[in-house]
Amino acid sequence: MSARLVYVMDPMCSWCWGFAPVAEALVRQAADSGVPVHLVAGGLRANDTALDASTRRYVLDHWQAVAQATGQPFRFEGALPDGFVYDTTPACRALVTARQLDPLAAWRLLGLIQEAFYAQGEDVTQAALLASLAEQAGLDRQRFAESFDSAELKAATAADFAWVQGLGIAGFPTLLAERNGQLALLTNGYQPVEALAPLLGRWLERAASA
Repeated sequence: MSARLVYVMDPMCSWCWGFAPVAEALVRQAADSGVPVHLVAGGLRANDTALDASTRRYVLDHWQAVAQATGQPFRFEGALPDGFVYDTTPACRALVTARQLDPLAAWRLLGLIQEAFYAQGEDVTQAALLASLAEQAGLDRQRFAESFDSAELKAATAADFAWVQGLGIAGFPTLLAERNGQLALLTNGYQPVEALAPLLGRWLERAASA
């Protein structure tokens, strides 16, 4: 019997940032039962044009809602400046790169990217910043940068996006429970840990007895 959780998210998705403490708690809960968690980059936005004023207001309204619902910190002053291109592909590729090099470092990098973008207002679409954050997560900077720029990792990131689209997942965060190749949905969208921990607990019990 094989079992794992699959966490589908995007490091530049505000609800995923709101969900971060919940995800951390659920990962610990799964680990305590010997069940690993696989991180999948969902690909929220792949834009090559700058945000216009109306889209910026729309996004910042979402951020306000996430901050109010979850208590996660956001830096609103100067957020999403003129000319900012909200392309989440580089940050997603950074996660896929880290996952290949060191799966545990990928989780650390995820937190660093989210913190940098939402709480510190940094531009995490920039490869140099992503390499710096990867180094902070414990990865060799040069090795990360070389892998990040490779055709192999670009293809691997596209494969993550295609897998998510193939499942019809339209929103993040999404948490799936996989047992013997069969997927069950635990949540699509933010829910508090009080709602999800018992649900996950029941699934872990069934997985252990299967």
